[in-house]
Amino acid sequence: MAKSIPLVLSADDHARLESIVRARTLQAQIVSRARILLLKESGDSIDAIAEKVDLNRNSVLLCLKKFKEGGIENAIYDAPGRGRNAEITADEKNWIINIACQKPADFGYVAETWTYSKLTAHINKTAESAGYTRLSTLTKTSVKNILDAANIKPFRIQYYCENRDPDFEIKMHQVLLVYKQIEMLFDENGELFIPAGEKDTHTVSYDEKPGIQAIATTSPDLPPTTENGAIKRDYEYKRLGIVSLLAAIDLLTGEAIPLVRDTHKSEDFIDFLKILNERYPEGDTIQVILDNHTVHTSKKVKQYLETIPGRFVLIFTPKHGSWLNMIEGFFGKMTRQMLRGIRVATKQELIDRIYKYFDEVNETPIIYHWKYKMEDFDSPIGVAN
Repeated sequence: MAKSIPLVLSADDHARLESIVRARTLQAQIVSRARILLLKESGDSIDAIAEKVDLNRNSVLLCLKKFKEGGIENAIYDAPGRGRNAEITADEKNWIINIACQKPADFGYVAETWTYSKLTAHINKTAESAGYTRLSTLTKTSVKNILDAANIKPFRIQYYCENRDPDFEIKMHQVLLVYKQIEMLFDENGELFIPAGEKDTHTVSYDEKPGIQAIATTSPDLPPTTENGAIKRDYEYKRLGIVSLLAAIDLLTGEAIPLVRDTHKSEDFIDFLKILNERYPEGDTIQVILDNHTVHTSKKVKQYLETIPGRFVLIFTPKHGSWLNMIEGFFGKMTRQMLRGIRVATKQELIDRIYKYFDEVNETPIIYHWKYKMEDFDSPIGVAN
């Protein structure tokens, strides 16, 4: 006698058929068809299956044939019309998508986002009471396919920045206008030209870089070798404290101006303004492009500015508009060139090396120019020439 060939089912298909067999609210013929597939998976013969499910041989063969042609859906559910396979209806899909578009917490779960397993379990649990009994045995694969078709990914979070500054456009125009005015001071060869008789105005792009960590190694680094071309460093390290860098770049000369402190409070910002005040000739105007941090608009800062009226003009970038400030590019370059992976023996060494970095940069200063189209403010780019 020829040996019966078992039916091969995926883990998801097997789990779904098991759930159908255990279900108490499904039609008897659906449960019988699920049992046929499971029995065939176990290697039972056609006659043995027919006897166990109390059906004739032709009914068993038809169920297996429909499975071969169209999978579980086709095998256990009757087609709604001649020649059409049973499908999940549009209403059922919409119900699934509606659940996926809500947070698990809305249904009393603790998770912030769905996993396919959790979402499927919830659908199976609530389908009957919602009037979609057939979905009480829906598999995770089917749920994923439905959501993929709708381009819904309930496990993913994409962050965006809410525009909370009602004056965003106005402030952006002010900053870009300054950049345009600066650009007009350079000729075709990139040489600075200031018309005679015009009052000198110096423009700097300013920001803070707080939380720079002073980190020491616990054992010396090992230099590269022919066997290993990279520096080898012990994973363990020691924290020595943090410092804050207050810095600006002169947009006309490219010179970078640093101040390293333990904090970045109003007093520190005022000290930086004093550095700028001493740096530029008396009577000239100093424009400072900076963000609207509370430190920059504090009572102490306002009191200091009142002592030198007309000396400083503060031009604030809009909230969440840090990309408009050119020094952001300088900080990024500094991180890549110096701060990334830095190890020091003391906190003072970190401070000294930061100041030395600025000295090296100012040996060959780079003038930053803003490349943009005035009519297109969606994609301006700050670059260095």
